[in-house]
Amino acid sequence: MGITYDTGALLAAERNQRTLWALHRRALERGVRPTVPAGVLGQAWRGGPQAELSRLLKGCRIETLDETRSRAAGQACACTGSSDVIDATVVVGAIARADLVVTSDPDDIAHIADGLNTRLDILTV
Repeated sequence: MGITYDTGALLAAERNQRTLWALHRRALERGVRPTVPAGVLGQAWRGGPQAELSRLLKGCRIETLDETRSRAAGQACACTGSSDVIDATVVVGAIARADLVVTSDPDDIAHIADGLNTRLDILTV
């Protein structure tokens, strides 16, 4: 199982939240490189300097938002009644990889996953 970070996880890193950093450190020690969807990075990045966020990102894989992922996220929004394309990219990618989702907004993530008839493991930070 891998890890996908939602925007709340990136903001927790920037706030230097211990729980998030402990999870990140353990993941890296186990050879797990967390995934950050590109749109999530766009929601969290404010032009810097964001030292803690930049440090976190060095250990992450940035997942591009290409046409295929965009269509899948749009379809997920249509199926679930959500208008949050970024949350949909988090869910669609996490489902494909069987990842744990780390977020500050578990209800929105769970709503999209439930609407896709999929259960996701979610950790709230």
